[in-house]
Amino acid sequence: MSFLMDSSYLCTALEGLSSPRQSGARRKPGGQEVIMNWIILIVAGLCEVGFTYCLGRAKGISGTEYWTWMGGFALLYVLSAVLLAKATQTIALGTAYPVWTGIGTVGAVVVGIFIFREPATFWRLFFLTTLIGSIIGLKALS
Repeated sequence: MSFLMDSSYLCTALEGLSSPRQSGARRKPGGQEVIMNWIILIVAGLCEVGFTYCLGRAKGISGTEYWTWMGGFALLYVLSAVLLAKATQTIALGTAYPVWTGIGTVGAVVVGIFIFREPATFWRLFFLTTLIGSIIGLKALS
């Protein structure tokens, strides 16, 4: 009972109760953690490109090959979403989500043009360029 009367013990116990982890407050991320989450966000965007590639490859086929490509689609889709969720721990959702979808969109258009031989019209490339500029702008402002 004498330890309850000791003010230093009581102060130490109260400090432990007010720590950020126990009070629910978010801790400020370090620089390396933010950089790592940007890398994770880029990988998540590339996974989105991967699942659109799998979707394109599954088009017009059937049987085991179809289900193999759709399995790859499902795996990359889930991995992309999980990595996006991880990245939003230090990157604002209003920045992370547009960057994630932008990487996926740009990648899907590039894959469509170079792998699936989709048309590369002036307007398509023009709007792709403006999208890339917007992604860079969001990153610069975050």
